[in-house]
Amino acid sequence: MSFSIRAALLAGAVLVASAPALAERLALDQAIARAEAATPALRAAEAGIAAARGGLRQADVRPNPYVTVDADNFAGTGPYNVLGRAEIAATYNQPIERGGKRDARVALARREITVAEASAQVARLEQAAAVERAFHGVGIAEYALEIALSRQSIEQGMQREALRRVRGYKDPLFVETRAAARVAQAGIVVASARKRLATARAALAGFWGETGAGLEIENGAFTAVPTGLQLAAADTALNEAAAQRAVAAVVVEQSRGRQDVTVGGGARFLRETNDVAAVATVTIPLGRFDRNRGAIERARAERERIELSAETARLDRLRRVAALSADAEASRSQAEAIVAEVYPRTAKTMVQVREGYARGGFAFRDMQDAADAILRAQEDWLEAITRYRELQTELNRLTGRFDAAAPQETMP
Repeated sequence: MSFSIRAALLAGAVLVASAPALAERLALDQAIARAEAATPALRAAEAGIAAARGGLRQADVRPNPYVTVDADNFAGTGPYNVLGRAEIAATYNQPIERGGKRDARVALARREITVAEASAQVARLEQAAAVERAFHGVGIAEYALEIALSRQSIEQGMQREALRRVRGYKDPLFVETRAAARVAQAGIVVASARKRLATARAALAGFWGETGAGLEIENGAFTAVPTGLQLAAADTALNEAAAQRAVAAVVVEQSRGRQDVTVGGGARFLRETNDVAAVATVTIPLGRFDRNRGAIERARAERERIELSAETARLDRLRRVAALSADAEASRSQAEAIVAEVYPRTAKTMVQVREGYARGGFAFRDMQDAADAILRAQEDWLEAITRYRELQTELNRLTGRFDAAAPQETMP
């Protein structure tokens, strides 16, 4: 909404003073960029990616070899005294993974990296939504202050009219008292609105560690909601990455169903003859009882759950975007209708009643009613705009307006 329309809505009354030359005016994109550079949440997401990459390096490592030392006939009685007829064997053993275990581990670790990267992008979207919510909170608080100042200006004008008539003995004394009470009430509303604005500014600036003093924002226009909105690529990428990770987890469990073997070779020393003989060993687990079937079934069921949950979430987001678009456009249209149709009539009524009151044709109560009608129109407008901003923030989150990833999934 342009400044001229907003000024018309606020009755041409005293508006918020223009920002001083040194005041900082911040656009929404700039606020999101500042918050992203300062927030620890996004650094935590980057640490998650680094951790997943460390997991990949570990997954690619082969099993460690080991050395076995056996001593037969080490000690005993008679000729089997200590080392008398000892047979000492030392073997170097290497476990050999079967069933593609290492490749399966590496594939799963790569999927973990993809999930971490997609999660980081979703974290950025969540952060952007939080900043946008706070940003619009400042804008709404500014509008609320403008409306409060407008109300105060109207009440002060009514008070002057009432004083003139009371001092001229044309109205009873209680009219002056009533007018003073309304001015005092309007002043309280202004003070409260100023505090809410300061709180909103502090909440926004808190994202990058500042107090919000002197912060001014560029309040955007209330544009029509576009059609054919798309879902955020980050959400789709995260769901797909989680599903692919589940597939890789099934392969890992299947590989564990194959038993590993261990081969070894070394030498045996025969103390009785002082000879050395070669030794070879092979260890083959029988795998009679444990073929990892339960873990495989569990991994398959988990994969199916994740895939179905991802599709359910996608459909829910599509429905939510459609509903939000309709509600946001309805709120915007309501605000425009108030500006175009309701407010001009209430403002004209106020002018007519004030002129009639000055001539003695109306009572002070009639001016009160006219002023209250203006206030209701302003409050209805503010409520509609607040609702529009809330829906706009959620739409931007679901459609990935601040998502650097591409491409995106198009709504049907």
